[in-house]
Amino acid sequence: MAELPDNRELESLLAGCGRQEPAALEALYARTAPQLLGILSRVLGNRASAEDALQDVFVSIWQRAGQYDQFKGRAMSWMVAIARHRAIDMQRSTRPTVLLEVAELAGAHSLQVDSAAEQVEFRAAHQALRRCLELLSAAQRQCVLLAFRNGLTQERIAQNLNQPLGSVKSWVRRGLQSLKGCLES
Repeated sequence: MAELPDNRELESLLAGCGRQEPAALEALYARTAPQLLGILSRVLGNRASAEDALQDVFVSIWQRAGQYDQFKGRAMSWMVAIARHRAIDMQRSTRPTVLLEVAELAGAHSLQVDSAAEQVEFRAAHQALRRCLELLSAAQRQCVLLAFRNGLTQERIAQNLNQPLGSVKSWVRRGLQSLKGCLES
């Protein structure tokens, strides 16, 4: 296992990156890339994706190094947070988008299915989903649709709706529980 770099050394290298010194970025990469790549590989489950993410992480570190504050945490923790956020963003971007809005579902008949049996199954699932969405409260339905249709995080939903984050989290959780129960019945 590689030895973790000294925090003072990393702080110095980040300060150099903040001054846009390429040698500092090169040294920082040499000292931290193996650890960050390991984290990205575990989160993404794919070495190629992790390598792509690592490049993005170091671009972000280079651009944001001047924002690092040693009083808020250790340098490696700051870089790990950037790596984890990048990995999560990559996972979200590759997750298939589910179109749930009732208005869009009404036009779902335009989707192509191969057999008559699949058409019957698709129509039944479509109708069940519409019926279950209609049973949700307006707030629950709105939050669930924003999360799945638009891919918004709960934090973004709270900002967009100008509602407390705790309320949004409750609406999403209860809405998903209600949908699950409804669709299973």
